[in-house]
Amino acid sequence: MSFSDFDRECMATALQLAERGLFTTDPNPRVGCVIADSGSIVGRGWHERAGGPHAEIVALRDAGRSVGGLTAYVTLEPCSHHGRTPPCVDALLEAGLARVVIASTDPNPAVDGGGIERLRAGGIEVEAGLLVDEAEALNCGFFSRMRKGRPWVRVKSAISLDGRTALPSGESKWISNAESRRDVQRWRARSSAILTGIGTVLADNPRMNARVEGPVLQPLRVVADSRWRIPPGSRILDGPEITVLAGDCSREVPAALADLGIEALPLPAAAGGVDLGELLKALAGREINEVQVEAGGRLCGALLEAGLVDEVLIYQAPVLLGEGGPGPFRLGPLESMAERTHFKLVETARFGDDLRIRLQPANRN
Repeated sequence: MSFSDFDRECMATALQLAERGLFTTDPNPRVGCVIADSGSIVGRGWHERAGGPHAEIVALRDAGRSVGGLTAYVTLEPCSHHGRTPPCVDALLEAGLARVVIASTDPNPAVDGGGIERLRAGGIEVEAGLLVDEAEALNCGFFSRMRKGRPWVRVKSAISLDGRTALPSGESKWISNAESRRDVQRWRARSSAILTGIGTVLADNPRMNARVEGPVLQPLRVVADSRWRIPPGSRILDGPEITVLAGDCSREVPAALADLGIEALPLPAAAGGVDLGELLKALAGREINEVQVEAGGRLCGALLEAGLVDEVLIYQAPVLLGEGGPGPFRLGPLESMAERTHFKLVETARFGDDLRIRLQPANRN
């Protein structure tokens, strides 16, 4: 399918608009829309939060005029079902548009091509696939939940030049610089949940919330704690947000957890902890799209060995921590170099003297 330079410009603008909902749209995808007339954009819109108007509706209102015969550019296939709001397809048909260009079809089984079919049945020319990779990357968690039945899992770690995440004593504050730590907050803010282990809670007593300027839906805080031993007064329990404790279902859940404002999530045990696949499945059931993992090498290694890691964020600082400290992934000894885990480089960025390296497992399905 052939798209013009103006088509690409319009869709790029729609993607930029969609990014404005990066911290607020959960559990919905981030979607942008523009409406164009004879080489100029006349309407712009983006979805801000679940229950609010979708991008197409905002763009139609922003145009403030008849858009009959014009073209709409939407980063995700318009919805064709009643959810929290009426179907966007109805509004586009009523507006009399001549053409709709879509970046990606919607993987939600309730839509999945249905929106395109209804638009075409209504006489609208529909083209899809423009900047599709960019559109899916923006909603990687939504696509993962719909296609795989689990959230997108991103592991974040700060390391030294010699690959350590802490000193042998456990001291780790701070390996990365302030700029890197501010960037981490933005990745937290786009995440639906932050997952850590009880070892990190006991050692570092983190808050695990997103501290950014502007509106943000705070991520769900999830602790893998197979023996239900989180201490009262842990900072991860602070604030009005729920903290979910994933523990071994064969162990009795302490009654005191409810008094601490903790939601217990009993799960089958696996390899000395909880079944991580079942944990992610349970989070998907809560409409969790993206999970950011900030934990020790044991939990991160277990996720990696189970094939449950989609992305790795490494912040490497120009420091040396010496022998004896832990690394970001605790993995069993390899018999040969052929057993190495391979990654592909997605992106690098500089934050002062720190280097952020974004990677994806080379064999990720």
